[in-house]
Amino acid sequence: MNTVMQPDIAHSELVQEAIKFWFTDTAHIRSPFPVYIQAQLKEQCTPQFADWIAKLSEKAKDDINDEIMAEKFEEILFEAALPIVKTEDERITLLFPFLPRLGDKVASELAGTMSSMVMGRKLSDHEDHKFLDLELKEDGTDRLWKTQMELPG
Repeated sequence: MNTVMQPDIAHSELVQEAIKFWFTDTAHIRSPFPVYIQAQLKEQCTPQFADWIAKLSEKAKDDINDEIMAEKFEEILFEAALPIVKTEDERITLLFPFLPRLGDKVASELAGTMSSMVMGRKLSDHEDHKFLDLELKEDGTDRLWKTQMELPG
């Protein structure tokens, strides 16, 4: 039986490891979850995850593995966070946690720029494509410039 099938889902190893991973900055991953929502988010998503598990058929419980369980918990975690963050920028971070954030330094050869700092960002749509629009300030000159990153479908 999977460790997450324990009666106390909130204290299961899977849930604890997923929360630790997503709520803590590491060398290669920055937490997309603002500190001010983390306690509420943990309280909110663990019962949702337990409900999801309870609704699984016995066959599904036998067939499901820890990787699928972890992915489902992460999906619930991110979905639960979206309505409780306060700013559009925090929402963008949750939707695209690995893209540049406000204050990030971006090294670029686009338009002949030196490294720049992300000063603003917003989501936009053009035809059937979604974009992250970035406003940047070039280091050394304070020149403002803009670029777009196409987002996955």
